[in-house]
Amino acid sequence: MPRSADELVELLDLETLDDNLFRGRQPTVKMRQRVFGGQVAAQALVAGSHTVDPAYEAHSMHCYFLRPGDSEIPILYDVEAIRDGRSFMTRRVVARQHGRPIFYLTANFQRAEEGLDHADPMPDVPGPEEAMRLVDIVGSAGDDARERWEKEWAALDVRYVVPPKDAEGHGARLWIRVDGELPEDRLTQLATFTYASDLTLLGASLVPHGLLIGDPRIQPASLDHAIWFHRPFRPDRWWLYDQASPSASGGRGFATARVFTEDGRLVASVAQEGLIRLTANKPG
Repeated sequence: MPRSADELVELLDLETLDDNLFRGRQPTVKMRQRVFGGQVAAQALVAGSHTVDPAYEAHSMHCYFLRPGDSEIPILYDVEAIRDGRSFMTRRVVARQHGRPIFYLTANFQRAEEGLDHADPMPDVPGPEEAMRLVDIVGSAGDDARERWEKEWAALDVRYVVPPKDAEGHGARLWIRVDGELPEDRLTQLATFTYASDLTLLGASLVPHGLLIGDPRIQPASLDHAIWFHRPFRPDRWWLYDQASPSASGGRGFATARVFTEDGRLVASVAQEGLIRLTANKPG
């Protein structure tokens, strides 16, 4: 996994193979057999963005995770131009490995324009300097757990405003930032946020049940993921991930999140449904 902000940016630098066809690399350090879902979503967003006029910027994306990705080989991203309008452009991206689709993305892009404006206020929470570093919470399980976290997620600084065990079943609030300086270009900033957005959201659907995402009794996997980008922001500055889980049923957990900058602006909304199957109920 990326060990720094620079490595994360490098991971999102796709190779152009042909018109609308791109190849995404894998991290140098491989901590897992399956590809992290946020990586595929971010690379697919980059692929789709490379086929639209730079005057258009992604305002929404909707993803489906179809099969586990193989972390040992590159991923091919095939982009289809669905619509090119005066205000909006739409792209569909399929990610393939071993000749099979593993992921689908539909992304919509809009030319900047003025309009009505309102937003939810940010909840009253302690700032990031008062929050608990997630690596310290993970490290309470032992040096091995801390070392694994630092190798796998060192590109991100994650801090719990309220740790899961104290969240009273209401989800979880975290301060997150890419731990390093990102380039100024908006695509890199949107893609790195997309990468980070998949890290903790599924775990919010376990909080009402007093469970954590790493619990061996749980088989977790992202099923679908959606992001709406409301306002420009930098993911290498602190953003509050205000997560909640309205429902879990049928072995699936549903969670939503509002994303606020440290100065209180609502800049994005995220929703995800994922598998949170109890291993005792695993078929076959």
